Amino acid sequence: MTINIRAAQATDLAAIAEIYNEGIRGRLATFETRERTISDIQGWLGDLRHPVLVAEIHGKVMGWISASSYRNRECYAGIAEFSVYVAGQARGKGVGSALLSAFIPACEKAGLWKLVSRIFPENEASRALCRKHGFREVGIYQKHAWLEGNWRDVVIVERLLEAKLSIPSQS
Repeated sequence: MTINIRAAQATDLAAIAEIYNEGIRGRLATFETRERTISDIQGWLGDLRHPVLVAEIHGKVMGWISASSYRNRECYAGIAEFSVYVAGQARGKGVGSALLSAFIPACEKAGLWKLVSRIFPENEASRALCRKHGFREVGIYQKHAWLEGNWRDVVIVERLLEAKLSIPSQS
């Protein structure tokens, strides 16, 4: 099976939304409860600082990964949060690993120096994927958010990148 990784395009938005919505319904990867539409995620594309990639198998989008702004302050401009989602039928087939393998150099090329994310403690597949790609578990945010009648913790992961960058100006 060949997994093709490429930059996401507007024609991929329906597939990205469907895979994201599958993850929302599964409750293993996000605090989000409202499913997303194409118009909700259109703004993800076109920001050179925050890559969005998709994984195709036999021409069908089966996963995606995206970077988004960590904080608005200029001193954090080189840090991005990331999310990775794989369609249920493609899990366990190397899609997430292929996405991260292409995503990390894309983020370095974009000038990012760190990637961070938060993972539910029981999401062992995501934690193993991050460890495989050089992320370290920094700690746990306890009672990070309320989901379906319960407080949920998250494991914080980070990876430093080899970005060619200049030191941010101090404001």
